[in-house]
Amino acid sequence: MDSGKVHPPSFLSTMKIQLCLNPIWLQVKDMKHTAVLLFGLLIALPQVCQAQATPSVVDSEVTSVNELVFTEGPAYHRDGSVFYTDIQNNRIMRLAPGAAIADTFLRPSGRANGLMFDSSGFLIACQGNEKGGLGGRRIVRIDPISKELTVIASKYKGGRFNSPNDLCIDKAGRIYFTDPYYSPDRSMLELDGVEGVYRVNSDGTELIRVLDNKIVARPNGIAISQDEKILYVVDNNPVVPQRKLWSFKLDDDGLPAGKPKELYDFGKGRGGDGMCMDSEGNLYVTAGANRKYPNQNLDNPAGVYVFSADGKLQGIIRVPEDMVTNCCFGGSDMKTLFITAGKTLWQVRTKIEGYALWPKAE
Repeated sequence: MDSGKVHPPSFLSTMKIQLCLNPIWLQVKDMKHTAVLLFGLLIALPQVCQAQATPSVVDSEVTSVNELVFTEGPAYHRDGSVFYTDIQNNRIMRLAPGAAIADTFLRPSGRANGLMFDSSGFLIACQGNEKGGLGGRRIVRIDPISKELTVIASKYKGGRFNSPNDLCIDKAGRIYFTDPYYSPDRSMLELDGVEGVYRVNSDGTELIRVLDNKIVARPNGIAISQDEKILYVVDNNPVVPQRKLWSFKLDDDGLPAGKPKELYDFGKGRGGDGMCMDSEGNLYVTAGANRKYPNQNLDNPAGVYVFSADGKLQGIIRVPEDMVTNCCFGGSDMKTLFITAGKTLWQVRTKIEGYALWPKAE
C-alpha cells in the first residue's frame, strides 16, 4: 500500500454505493473519518484512519422510506425482491424490483430480525424480542407467496429463547442461529442467562446447543463456509466489551470441534453484526459506527468489513448511516451486495458472486 492512500478491496467493482429506495446518487459532505470517494464508494482501512486528514462523507438528499426505524436482516428473492426487517415497527418489508418504496410484507412480524431463504425458497426468520418486546422469540418458516407461518423452534429444554438474532443454513437444511440478549432487563430470560448458538433441523427436530457462553459471550452474526467445514460467529458484547470475529472448525456432524480461532478483534469500537459470504470465501461483516455510542469509541468506521477466508481484513465498504446491521448478496448475477443501515437499504456492486443456498446466479 502506498503511504497516505486508501485502497479498495480488489474484488469491488467501480460502482457507487446507492440508496435502494431512490435512484438518486449520493453527494459528498464533511466527515471525521478517513476515507476516499472512489467512484462513489467509500473505502477505508483501519491502519490509515488515524493518519489521514479530515475527509468527506456521503450525504444524500434522499430520505428513507416513511416510518422505517431500524432495518435488519436482508434476504434476496429470485424474483428480484429484497426482504428485510423493520424491527421497531414489528414488520418485514419487501422492496419489489424497480420499486422506489418498499411495502409491508408481514405485520406483525414477531419482532423478526435476521432473515434467510432456504434451498426450497421459504423465508426463515429469527423472531427476536428487541426494540419494544412482544417478540416471538422463535425460529419460523414463512411462505413468501401465501405468508403461511410455521414454527420451527421456540424452546430449548422447556425454556423460551432469549431473542433469536441471526442465522445461517447448511446444505442439509439445518439452521444455525444465535440467541443473544441486549436488554438490561433480564427478568424474562428462561435459559439460565446463556446466550448461545443453536442448530435445528428444518422440520424442528434435533434442536441442540452448539455453543454456550464460554467463548462467545454474546453471539450475533453467523455464517457457514461453502464447504461447510467452518462456522463463523461474531461476538458482540458492548458492555464487557468483547467484540471479536471467531471461526470454529466443524466435524462431520456439523458441530464445532477443536480449538476456535480468533480472526479479528474489533477492540473498543462498535463490533460486528450480521454477515454474509461470497463464492470465493470472503466474509462481509457489518460493523462500526459514524458516531459514538455508550461503551464504545470511534475506532471502527461504519461499513462492511471484508475479510479473506483466513481472517485478513481486505478493506471496508463505508456506509454513511448508523447502525450498519446486516448484508446479503442478490441480483440476477448475485453480484449486488445489499446492506441494511439505520432506516435505509443500500446496495453496491461487487466483482465476485455472493454465496447463497437460494437463489443461485442465473
